[in-house]
Amino acid sequence: MQEIGLQTRFWNDWNASAREHAVHDVSLRQAEVVTGWLDRLEIRDAAILEAGCGSGWFCNQLSRYGSVTATDLSDEVLARASRRMPHIRFVPGDFMHLDFGVEKFDVVVTLEVLSHVEDQAAFVRKLADHLRPGGYLMMATQNRYVLENFNNVPPPATGQIRRWVDKGELRNLLENNFVVTELFTVSPKANKGLMRVVNSSRLNEPIRFLFGNRVERLKERLGFGWTIMALARK
Repeated sequence: MQEIGLQTRFWNDWNASAREHAVHDVSLRQAEVVTGWLDRLEIRDAAILEAGCGSGWFCNQLSRYGSVTATDLSDEVLARASRRMPHIRFVPGDFMHLDFGVEKFDVVVTLEVLSHVEDQAAFVRKLADHLRPGGYLMMATQNRYVLENFNNVPPPATGQIRRWVDKGELRNLLENNFVVTELFTVSPKANKGLMRVVNSSRLNEPIRFLFGNRVERLKERLGFGWTIMALARK
C-alpha cells in the first residue's frame, strides 16, 4: 500500500508537469465524450462533482453545466487552480476520506482515477453514495487490454498506484451500484507490435484526410482505444 504522502507528492509533481500547462489529446477526447453526454442528456444547472480533477483543467468546461466541486490529492496544484478559477470549489485531500454528503450530486465525473486507487470497489461505492437517485456517473479509465498488449508503459513510480481494468472488469465493478448504459473505448494508441503500425500517424493522416474520423471511430468501437468510457445511472 502506497502511503498517502507519497501519492500526494507524486501527483503534485505529475499534474504540475503534465496537466497544469497543457492537456494531452487522450484527455481531450475523454472531455469531448463527457460534454457530449451532458449535452445529449440536456443537463443544466446541475450539482457536479469531479473526483480526481488533477490540475482542474476540465472544471471550466464542466461549469457550463452547473456548479462544480472538484477534488484531488494534488493540494499544491489545486491551490493554484483555485486562484485561476474562483468559481470552482476545489477540495484537496484523499477522496476516500472526504465527506461531500450523501446523495448530493446530479453528476459525478472521474477521469483516469480508478486505476490509481487501492480499493476500486470502495471507490465506486463512494461515487454512488454521493449521487442522487437517478444521477449519472461519467467515468474514463485506462484500458488494460490495450495498454498491456499494444503499449510499452514505464513501471509505476514511487507514489503511483496502478491497477488497470478491462471492459468486463469495469462493467462488473460498476454494476454492483449502477445501471451501465454505455461502455466503449476511445483514443486508439499503440507503441509496439502490429498495432503500432495500424495507429501510426503516417498511415492515419491520409486516411483521416479521405474518410474523416470514421476509421478512428471504428477502432474505438472494436475496443482498441487507450481509454474505456462508461456512462452509468444510479
